[in-house]
Amino acid sequence: MQISFFEEFPTEENLAKLNYIRWPVKLYLAAPSLPEFRRLCVTTKNQTISEFVYWPVLRKKEGYWISPFSSGKALRRILAELEHQTVSVMLDLELPTTQNPLLYITQSWSFWHHKKMIRDFIKHYSGKIYLAEYFTKNAEQTHLLEKVGLHFTEPQIHYIKMLYHSLHQFSQEFLLDELLLGNMEYGARFVAGYGTISPGIHGTEPILGQKQLEQDLQLAKDAGISEVVIYRLGGLGKEYAKVIKKFSSI
Repeated sequence: MQISFFEEFPTEENLAKLNYIRWPVKLYLAAPSLPEFRRLCVTTKNQTISEFVYWPVLRKKEGYWISPFSSGKALRRILAELEHQTVSVMLDLELPTTQNPLLYITQSWSFWHHKKMIRDFIKHYSGKIYLAEYFTKNAEQTHLLEKVGLHFTEPQIHYIKMLYHSLHQFSQEFLLDELLLGNMEYGARFVAGYGTISPGIHGTEPILGQKQLEQDLQLAKDAGISEVVIYRLGGLGKEYAKVIKKFSSI
């Protein structure tokens, strides 16, 4: 099973946590632009990294995450940089509620245009593309995400479902069902997002215990999941690394 990491805040201190890793790892790096991402790739030289994935983030006033409610100017800036590129990209599809809720008003008239812009990019992009999405409990919720531009259907997409056990008190049975369903629907294109082992943009996210992470990873293995991506690298320590190494493909 491929074990990967998100790093939303690629500081020297957070990237130094790669020293705990002794197995091939994929790293999803957040950056405000493609040139900054490429700079980070050059400066983060580590023989354990098998692949870098570009995770574009907007300014907070622009919505921070990607959605039809994000600033149109910001969307055009990010997507134009990626035209004719083949770098692996992850679009973090989340609403701007906690970053700039005013965007629901200022961008409402452009919603359909922005949704089409994102959809066209996903459909025609030449490189590998990942979509990080909210998890859903049923087909109706998935359909709702699709209507608001937070879920898109294309045969080449890799889907990362944010199954963060520290944020959602779902049962082991529910998590296993979600993993089995994702594997059945998307196969190797389904990626389980686990965490959080370190706070995110809010700074208040609860932390996933090592025992729970081990249980969650075992469920992913039992469900035949090809890849698990953990939020985030900056929380990695010696004990977490011991747990993760048990499940990582060597």
